[in-house]
Amino acid sequence: MTLMAAICIAILVVMGLALARAFSAPTVYDRILGVNMFGTKTVLFIAAVGFLNGRPDFLDIAIVYALINFIGMVAVLRF
Repeated sequence: MTLMAAICIAILVVMGLALARAFSAPTVYDRILGVNMFGTKTVLFIAAVGFLNGRPDFLDIAIVYALINFIGMVAVLRF
């Protein structure tokens, strides 16, 4: 197993922990933090998979997902 594959697996584990935090957090703000952390790790995972497969166009997808994640979090926190 290459180092990049191990990094992708580690990111997936952290994404699972972020989902666990989002579902079992005691307050709404902790849940929002868990969902935001999941979105950030998703951007990192997309970029790592793109690097692993030699597809630099995945970085554009990761940037668009990061912008959608940011706008979504601002919208949720606004209301």
